[in-house]
Amino acid sequence: MFYDLNVPITTTTPANSGSKKGKSKQPQASNSPQFTAAQLSAIDAHLDLLIHLGYTVICFNQTVNKKVDPKTHINVLNELLEKLKPRRGILFLKRLSVILDEDSEKGFGLINANTSYFNSYDILSLIPTNQATFALACLTHTLPSPLTTHIISIPLTLPRFPFHLKHTLIRTAIKNGAVFEINYVGALGGESDTALLEAGAAEANGSNAKRNWWAAAKELVRVTKGKGLIVSGGVVAQANLRAPRDVANLITLLELPQDAAHAACTSVPKSLILRAQTRKTYRAVFSEPVLFIPEGYSAPAPPTASTPTLASLPLPSSPQQAVATGGQKKRPREEDLVDSKQKQQNTSGTVLGQIGQGSDKKKKRKNNKE
Repeated sequence: MFYDLNVPITTTTPANSGSKKGKSKQPQASNSPQFTAAQLSAIDAHLDLLIHLGYTVICFNQTVNKKVDPKTHINVLNELLEKLKPRRGILFLKRLSVILDEDSEKGFGLINANTSYFNSYDILSLIPTNQATFALACLTHTLPSPLTTHIISIPLTLPRFPFHLKHTLIRTAIKNGAVFEINYVGALGGESDTALLEAGAAEANGSNAKRNWWAAAKELVRVTKGKGLIVSGGVVAQANLRAPRDVANLITLLELPQDAAHAACTSVPKSLILRAQTRKTYRAVFSEPVLFIPEGYSAPAPPTASTPTLASLPLPSSPQQAVATGGQKKRPREEDLVDSKQKQQNTSGTVLGQIGQGSDKKKKRKNNKE
């Protein structure tokens, strides 16, 4: 199975108009569609090409800038999945990406009060744009919680890397179960997501973005040592789509081993999706265990009064006797008793003789001194 966990989705939702006091009006709930017929047909064509290339797990990505407000934010992916035609053997997932900037340091909506709202998404990811938000994403939001973010997407196409990749932050995030995402669209100089361009998290110029991507991606592979990496598309135009094995060969140019490049498209995304399911079962039972009894199995009979048990057996007086007698006391023989008495008499005689000899020596020493 091959995975593409970043298929950008854009809508035709108009921006909220601000009032004279500078406060934006909250949009009222309406049944107006978020996608036009042309957009749905373009998404269907995009999916058909992905399936033709060999992808079996596809994740739609909705990107939000700065903050997620449940009062104004709309989950457009639920409506999209309802309108798409069913495809056999293909799994569709929903992902929410939040772009973090200086304003996001005060809070960007990932709080426990909004847990029920974020449960509608399968995967949560963060896109840091400065050192403070990068440390916040690696240290705080990767810890186990109902709002754990399992993907940290690094903006690789910017002309200057926005923050320093510290080894301690990278190791902590990987230890907590997070992964770092590499979008191969930057290596081709293709068009990035519109939300990233508007937020300044991606470069619009294709040639410059391509050069920046290769330099930043090599640095990310060097710091992570090839661990905790996934490769996604992030492709908007169909001309920039590539097959999974072509993507793995492309990633090997970043000095990544071939097995690690293959795992970044297969096993690592699979384990990520399984870990992402634990958000909905945090501090709860993940599954109900079922006991299977093999055929022909019979329970052992309970002990009766006639059968001896461990509690009824006598305790041995010494470990040697326990080994010799098998855990039971044995009556000593008369010959052993006679031999033991003779040994005691001999030892007592030798001790008295030694004491007498010692007293004679002391007397001789006193006489010599006199």
